[in-house]
Amino acid sequence: MTTTSPTSVRGIRRRVAVSGTQELVSVSHDPHSVISVIEPTAPSVDLAHWVRGNRSRVEELLGERGAVLFRGFPVSGAADFHAVVKEWSPQLLNYTYGSTPRSRSDVSGVYTSTEYPADQTIPQHNEMAYARIWPTYLWFYCDQAAAAGGATPLADSRRVAARLDRSLLDEFARRGVRYVRNYGTGFDLSWQQAFETEDRAEVEALCRAQGIEFTWYGDDRLRTSQICQAVIGHPVTGAEIWFNQAHLFHTSALPAEVSAELLEGDPADIPRQVYYGDGESIEDAVLDEVRAAFAAETVREPWQEGDVLLIDNMLVSHGRDPYEGPRRVLVAMTDEHNGRHDECAGE
Repeated sequence: MTTTSPTSVRGIRRRVAVSGTQELVSVSHDPHSVISVIEPTAPSVDLAHWVRGNRSRVEELLGERGAVLFRGFPVSGAADFHAVVKEWSPQLLNYTYGSTPRSRSDVSGVYTSTEYPADQTIPQHNEMAYARIWPTYLWFYCDQAAAAGGATPLADSRRVAARLDRSLLDEFARRGVRYVRNYGTGFDLSWQQAFETEDRAEVEALCRAQGIEFTWYGDDRLRTSQICQAVIGHPVTGAEIWFNQAHLFHTSALPAEVSAELLEGDPADIPRQVYYGDGESIEDAVLDEVRAAFAAETVREPWQEGDVLLIDNMLVSHGRDPYEGPRRVLVAMTDEHNGRHDECAGE
């Protein structure tokens, strides 16, 4: 996360002053990075306590960069991680209406990171940008670093938007994005996993509350459809942000042979697909341009055990590199942001 490209080496960090707290921590960053690194000046500095008294300073760093990495603090295990996050926000969010497989840890509100095979890359994305309600902040904790690889790359959503052609941005902003998901196909999450319930009534209640169209069919099949934002302004800075997951949900994100097979079959068997908000198909070439913008802005830094990473989920996207050996990274989400309120405010 301190590099200027996916393959470049770590840049040189510059120390910056932290008014009133310099005796407890030091702050550094690479001028080209999205991350500020905060390290204790003594091993006894308690991160939860420090976060409690310095939220405004951390928010300032997040607004400037998008991400803050707490490194070298005595954080050991899910319970310590949970204590830090709780000092930021008393209510940790559930992963309801999720799109990737992950498991709850033994600590409430703390999940494993996405459980994809170690040899696969998870592309850049803003968490739950395929929905109208999403977490404002994401917290990551490295419980065990991989022997090789396994970084959590980041990309600045402002810079991604700036790289895209103006006409493309305007079209997506005007038309929005429609996400269609088919549960029960055997190719993706079941609706029970995605909605974290076995109760159909709970699923229906959540769909109605969030403006998600839904249809039950067959013995245990569910189709959902929802029109969501594509380009938004940050609620604090007003910066224009590319904020959607069209490039992930589209079949062009799959291997060519898999995509071709799905498109030749029954549309109800495609686990996830994305369209413009009006239902028209999105061209593969358009999303290739989006992927190229993410690739150009992606930066990374290897995990160290005990690292705690906080990101502004709207300003910064994240992904995962392939890795070797055991790896355990935990995730927590806080401060729910309701994008439907943004829409109402603009009317």
